[in-house]
Amino acid sequence: MKINLSQVRCFFTAISFGLIALNPTFGTAADAPVAAARKSPDWLRKSVIYEIFPRNFSKEGDINAITACLDELNNLGVDALWLMPIHPIGEKMRKGSLGSPYAVRDYFAINPDYGTADDFKKLVAGAHQRGMKVIMDIVAGHTAWDSVLIQQHPEFYKKDDAGKIIPPNPDWTDVAGLNYENQELRRYMIEMLKHWTKNFGVDGFRCDVAFTVPTEFWETARRELEQLNPEVVLLADANAAPKLVAKAFDMDNSGALHSALNRVMSGVAPAYLLQQSWENTRQQFPQGSLHLRFSDDHETTRAVARFGMNGALAVQVLMLTLDGVPLFYNGMEVGDAAESGDPALFEKLPIFWNVNGRPPLRDIYRNLIKLRKQHPAFQNDSVVWLQNTVSAEVVTFSRRDDKDEFVICINLSSRMASGSVEIPKAEDFTLLKIDGMPASPKNLLPEFRLAGYEWRIYQRTITK
Repeated sequence: MKINLSQVRCFFTAISFGLIALNPTFGTAADAPVAAARKSPDWLRKSVIYEIFPRNFSKEGDINAITACLDELNNLGVDALWLMPIHPIGEKMRKGSLGSPYAVRDYFAINPDYGTADDFKKLVAGAHQRGMKVIMDIVAGHTAWDSVLIQQHPEFYKKDDAGKIIPPNPDWTDVAGLNYENQELRRYMIEMLKHWTKNFGVDGFRCDVAFTVPTEFWETARRELEQLNPEVVLLADANAAPKLVAKAFDMDNSGALHSALNRVMSGVAPAYLLQQSWENTRQQFPQGSLHLRFSDDHETTRAVARFGMNGALAVQVLMLTLDGVPLFYNGMEVGDAAESGDPALFEKLPIFWNVNGRPPLRDIYRNLIKLRKQHPAFQNDSVVWLQNTVSAEVVTFSRRDDKDEFVICINLSSRMASGSVEIPKAEDFTLLKIDGMPASPKNLLPEFRLAGYEWRIYQRTITK
C-alpha cells in the first residue's frame, strides 16, 4: 500500500524520538523489557531477505524472469525471496497507468501479466531446491474497488453512515477498507493464507500495514498456519507495534530506525541518533524481538538517489552488520536508481542491471553476506555501541560471541572524519579486507581516519 510517506515518517519520528533527548549515551546495551518475543525459526535469524517487485525486476516483468535468476540470487547469498503482491491489480480508481500491486482484485489468483499458477509453483520449487524460502506479500486490510469480494461479499467492507463502502484512509483512494468485525471475513482470509501455504508451498507472508488488522486475527492465523508448516514466518509491516511480535509475528520492519537513518543521512540529525533509536526500540519491544533492517525498499526513493553511491553502500553495510535480518531491495546490488518515489508503484520502471562505471557493489555485498554467515557474532542480538570522539558523523559498535569480536566503524557523512574509539584490547584487532572493496589505509584501532562514507570492519579472536 502506498501512503503519504512524509506524513508517516514525521508521525513515527515523533513517536520514536520525542521521548529521548539528543544526547549520546554509549558503551552499554539498553535494558530489555521483561516480556519475551515469540521464538522464530532459526533459519530466519540467519537469513538475508531479498525483496522483488516482479513488474520492475526484469524487462519481461514476470515470474519466469525471477526463476531464471535464482542461481544468481543464491550466489549473492540470498536466503529468502519476498515477492511484492503477485495478485491481479484493480483497474477501478487505480493510480497511475498500471496501478499499485497493493490494490488486490483477487487474493486467490495470480496477475496474468506475471504468469500462471504453474509458473509460480516452479519458482517456489526452484527456490526450495537451492535452499531459499519464498515469502508472499499479503494486503489483508483492504482490496481494490473492483475486487471479487466487493461483488460477492459487500458485507466484508467498512461503510459510512449512509452504507457506502469507504477506503481505510481518506488518502488511499484506490482501495476499499475491510471490516474485521465480520467473522466470516476473518475465516475467508485465513483460508486464503492456508491456500498459498498448502497448495504452493510458500514459507511465509509479509503482511502489509499489518497494524490495520486486529492482532487477534493474526494470532489465530498463525496458529492455523503452523499446523501446515511449523516454521512458517509472518513479517509485519508495522513501525511501532510491539504487541504484534509478542505472539503473532516473527519480525517487524524497523521503521523507526529507517526514519532515524534518513534524518542522519540528510544532515538533519547527528549519527548518534541511530544508537538512540536502536536503544529506544530495544526498550519498547519484547526481549528477543527480530527487526528487518533496510536502507532501500519499494516505498522510498532509491538509496543511491538519496545518498549517492558511496552513501548507499555505507548505510547498507550498517544494515548488514547490525542485529536483526538485513533486506536487499532488487537492484541494490548494482546501484540501481531507476525507481524514484510514488511512480515506482504505479508504472513500469525496470531496473538497469548493466551499467558501466559503478563500484563492484555485488562483490562487496556478496562478501559481506558471507562474513555475516560465517560468524555467529553477527547472528545474535547483542550490539554494544562504542563511544567515539566524532559521534556526530561516525557510528561505532561491536558484535561478538564466544569466539570472535568485531568492531564496525562507519562514517555517515560526506566529510573526512578523524577520531578514536574506546574499545578494550584495541591492539588485538586487525582490519579486514573485504574482497571487492577498495583498499583501506592500515591504521589500527583505537585511532581511525575515514573519508566521506568510508567504513571499516575489524576483528579479533577471543582467547580464553
